[in-house]
Amino acid sequence: MEDITPSDSVDTSKEKKKSRRPANTAFRQQRLKAWQPILTPKTVIPLFFVIGIICAPIGGLLIYASSTVKELRIDYTDCFRDAPNGSTSLMDDSLVFPSFPKNNTINAQWRRDEGVNYTYGNFEVQNLTKCTLTFDIPEVMSPPVYLYYRVENFYQNHRRYVASFYDKQLLGNDVSVSDVEGSTCDPLTINDPSRQAYYPCGLIANSVFNDTFGSPVLLNVAATPDDDQESADQGQAYVMKNTSIAWESDKDLYGPRSSTNYDDILPPPNWQIRYPDGKYSADHPPPNLKEDEHFIVWMRTAGLPTFSKLYSRNDTAEMTIGTYTMEIIDNFRTDQYQGKKSIVITTLSVMGGKNNFLGILWLVVGGFCIALALVFLVTNLIKPRKLGDHTYLSWNNVPASAAAKGKGKASGPSIGLASGRDLS
Repeated sequence: MEDITPSDSVDTSKEKKKSRRPANTAFRQQRLKAWQPILTPKTVIPLFFVIGIICAPIGGLLIYASSTVKELRIDYTDCFRDAPNGSTSLMDDSLVFPSFPKNNTINAQWRRDEGVNYTYGNFEVQNLTKCTLTFDIPEVMSPPVYLYYRVENFYQNHRRYVASFYDKQLLGNDVSVSDVEGSTCDPLTINDPSRQAYYPCGLIANSVFNDTFGSPVLLNVAATPDDDQESADQGQAYVMKNTSIAWESDKDLYGPRSSTNYDDILPPPNWQIRYPDGKYSADHPPPNLKEDEHFIVWMRTAGLPTFSKLYSRNDTAEMTIGTYTMEIIDNFRTDQYQGKKSIVITTLSVMGGKNNFLGILWLVVGGFCIALALVFLVTNLIKPRKLGDHTYLSWNNVPASAAAKGKGKASGPSIGLASGRDLS
């Protein structure tokens, strides 16, 4: 064994001690230059006036832009029950919400027809309910014209509901039944008796809005030399397309199913009525989710329980004045959860759809700032206050009774000690 000499040993006394002290820099020692304005009446009062003068006109312009939007909303929640079967009757005024700048005479009517057959794809579904709405458009609606469906008291923002989908399945990947069973689609993943996966799985897909809207048809069409009176009596359809209603970024999240094996998948429970025996087959395959824009729009969940989603649009032709009829296959029953549903036919302004909230908010902020500026101005004129006067500090204004009680006790410094000078 070799002898260890003192020179070979580590000199711990000379080892540099570690320190947790921050480096002596402006950033670490919080010495960076900063602007620390002193708020005085000469700066605060004009600032409030300027903010109010800016916000109030903006709010007025927003309200004006919203008032130019032409919109008609009709609540048809109880059409399947309250509308007369086979005949037409006037709707209650509480179910019709017109918003036209000059004329709000709508004369809305509804009708119910039971036992209607409707074809989805190439499969005819029988014994459905059809709701027919008849209404007036009192003013010309310039394109683009949008048709929305509005749903109330439907909580798409529920934590379990929002997470109930499987992104790989929606993208079209060939996923196994076990993959779906272990996915976030819970509680609607597979059918236990048959061990088949739902496609698409999850609560969002299963609850998709499945009312079918026909295009509005203008009834009082004037016959032209090129058209006979019979075709005029049948009406003229105002065709609204179901494309370009979903965001392009959303479409990238969906794709057609890559596998053609339909033995291990089933339609969701609420979809099965549209397929023979409630099953997919080569003759009745599952939908191409990338092309089903109604489905894509529904899958973008809403943050509030009352929401509107785009159903169709017309970007080229104006909606003329006249009486229109519109057929709806009524499948989505909102009465089961005490909700409501409506159709919304609307135009847009430069600021979007009809909504006065933003304009009112700007007006309130602007008015509040101007009111505060006036209060501060009057207060400063009547009773000005010297800047930096420390006699206004609380410990310089101790009541005489409290000061007398505190004599001889450890009650804190006196007024003279607190202010550093004698006060009269």
